[in-house]
Amino acid sequence: MKFAIISAGEGSRLSQEGVALPKPLVELNGTAMIDRLIRIFVQNGADGVVVIINNESPLTKKHLKELQQKLEVPLELVIQTTPSSMHSFHALSPYLKDDKFCLTTVDTIFREEEFARFIEYFKQSDADGCMAVTDYIDDEKPLYISTDEELDITGFHDERVEGCQYISGGIYCLTPPALRTLQGCMDKGMARMRNFQRQLVADGLKLKAYPFKKIVDVDHAEDIVKAEAFLNGED
Repeated sequence: MKFAIISAGEGSRLSQEGVALPKPLVELNGTAMIDRLIRIFVQNGADGVVVIINNESPLTKKHLKELQQKLEVPLELVIQTTPSSMHSFHALSPYLKDDKFCLTTVDTIFREEEFARFIEYFKQSDADGCMAVTDYIDDEKPLYISTDEELDITGFHDERVEGCQYISGGIYCLTPPALRTLQGCMDKGMARMRNFQRQLVADGLKLKAYPFKKIVDVDHAEDIVKAEAFLNGED
């Protein structure tokens, strides 16, 4: 199973708020966010890791090139500036077509024990995809998820509707059939990951929701402190 990280954004909000490092290298409790993710992926049985960064990320590129020499598993680096996360996902897709995979963005922060259970659940599942979800909402534009009683996903919504207990946590475990949906979205000129997720449902793929107690994103400088506190067990 492979793991992939979307890290091609500019991190403009952090830089405007005085954070000097590019987002992937921002440290939480002394560890760069991208290093933390890669370590967790390796601990959860990654056969390989693939990361996309943009063309304007020399520090991140240098950091990952050095990490390539030390890592226990293959680390592929895609350098490409893209207009959206969905386009970044498409750039990563050639590396993910042969088996189950897990995809997330570099600033998605979760507790390791919950993630390990999530990955094990997905490995044993016969679903086309398993999406990390949470009922903790601290997102500027949350994507609401409706499910049935068995936690089969029935829809993705910009606004809360009946049956929406959860929002997307931004961690996607998927199988190769999802890449056909992704290509179809690209061919239609669609954008944004939430539109891709809606298309998965429209295409009839079986998606399961997997609840996490809490998942946070690091979009602003103040989120760094919040994320560190969360990882230290302070809810």
